[in-house]
Amino acid sequence: MGRREINIIASLVLCVALLVPMSAVADDTGMIVSAGAEKKFNKKSGIGIEAEFRSRNDFRTADRVSLALVGQYKINSWLKADAGYQLLIDNNIEKLSLHDEGTFNNWRPSYWGTRHRVYASLTASQKWQRVTFSLRERWRYTYRPEKTTTRYDFDDNEWEDTQVRSKGKHTLRSRLKADWNIPKSKFSPWASIELFNSLSFDKMRLQLGTDFALTKKHTFEVFYRYQYVNSDDDGDENIHYLGLGYKFKF
Repeated sequence: MGRREINIIASLVLCVALLVPMSAVADDTGMIVSAGAEKKFNKKSGIGIEAEFRSRNDFRTADRVSLALVGQYKINSWLKADAGYQLLIDNNIEKLSLHDEGTFNNWRPSYWGTRHRVYASLTASQKWQRVTFSLRERWRYTYRPEKTTTRYDFDDNEWEDTQVRSKGKHTLRSRLKADWNIPKSKFSPWASIELFNSLSFDKMRLQLGTDFALTKKHTFEVFYRYQYVNSDDDGDENIHYLGLGYKFKF
């Protein structure tokens, strides 16, 4: 193992050391599992599809199933664009409301609902020695259709129907990422930080992982993600994720 590889490993260890104390406030853990395929039409353009499953509640509860379709175009050697659509099927967290004096008001159990999301991104990248730094700015719009659910009214001791109103939300995602290229290695470590903003700062994601190129067509990914939620109202919480992904390239 050369000095450069040792420096890369030391950098990853440092990143983990920084992530651990920052993520100590998280009160949940979950898993992200994904599988996707990518087809290049030429050196500049291509399309991709990805299915993803997420869990929460210390891996015990299904949280989300999603399916995404994306198109990509390389504008020049350092700038690329993409746009896509994502169907989200969410297991929304239960809600319990209280009266002002602290007694129970009503309880809405968890329920499954759909959301539709479209997005567009620009990603600029710059290589320095064997590290590629990239900055991605992504606009996305998420729409949640209206849905009828049930809740329990403690005052009347009965179940009742309630409406979850439709909602649309614009979000700007800003991600800074570093990818390491290790000579003669199938591993490609990376680290990133991403900020989510709507009308205010919503949340932050810190990630650390590596890609593993089994062959030119088959690539695996393992990663750790810490998500800190500030004012997001989509039901997200502070959470640790362990992730595993697979991608097939035509």
